[in-house]
Amino acid sequence: MEFHDVRFPARLSFGSMGGPERKTEIAILANGYEERNTPWSQSRRRYDAGVGLRSLDDVAEVVAFFEARRGQLYAFRWKDWSDFKSCRPSREVRFEGQIIGYGDGATTEFQLIKTYRSGANTYARPIDKPVPGSVRVGMHDTELRQGVAFTVDYARGRVTFAEPPITGIAVTAGYEFDVPVRFDAAAIQTSVANFQAGEVPSIAVVEVRV
Repeated sequence: MEFHDVRFPARLSFGSMGGPERKTEIAILANGYEERNTPWSQSRRRYDAGVGLRSLDDVAEVVAFFEARRGQLYAFRWKDWSDFKSCRPSREVRFEGQIIGYGDGATTEFQLIKTYRSGANTYARPIDKPVPGSVRVGMHDTELRQGVAFTVDYARGRVTFAEPPITGIAVTAGYEFDVPVRFDAAAIQTSVANFQAGEVPSIAVVEVRV
């Protein structure tokens, strides 16, 4: 997949609307019962950050970003202001934030994940685009040093240890992250309200698999 490792300007995506979607196939049987199934193992997110009345410089920045991505051709990073940390948005990122795996004495690479819980049910979301410099990792209630005990692949969201964690030990991580997205329209519509301000009514983006 073609991807530019650059983030859409976060100050312009602030206030965007959107969130996760899932595809569910529903068959209604003759007796009124339903059979439900999903071809998606993971959710997908959509957002729309229509830029209201802004300076013409802001509008120009959106157009430049769209053109540099060649419209829908290249994906990019997007900050979801409602869900961008391994912990709750109001809390500080800590290395104990998420359990990303358990040591087996052989595995050295672990995928960053964020687990969503409601009651007894959970969903483990792979995190592919952590924010560079934000990842903290630990084991046994001890934070480890990046570059010494582990390295982070910020393009894939994977942590690699210099030595495999011992069997049964929980590997934990905390981080901020972006969502890999592409533009969901082939055109950007702009309008100029006056000599100093303009608007972009819709900036629709959709999450992509990486």
